[in-house]
Amino acid sequence: MFERITNYFKSVRGEIARVSWPTRNEIITLTALILLLVVVVTLYIWGVDGILGTIVTLLVRSS
Repeated sequence: MFERITNYFKSVRGEIARVSWPTRNEIITLTALILLLVVVVTLYIWGVDGILGTIVTLLVRSS
């Protein structure tokens, strides 16, 4: 049992050694891109919600 656990952790260590980790510059660039996309999508949803809310309000008032 102990040997299986030891082999497992050795395998994990070997796999992590083969992972191609992003550079610091890549992390900063991709983080900024994701934050920008979150802001853009948030503004889009806010705008669509405002427009649809106004349309629904106008339809309810005219009924």
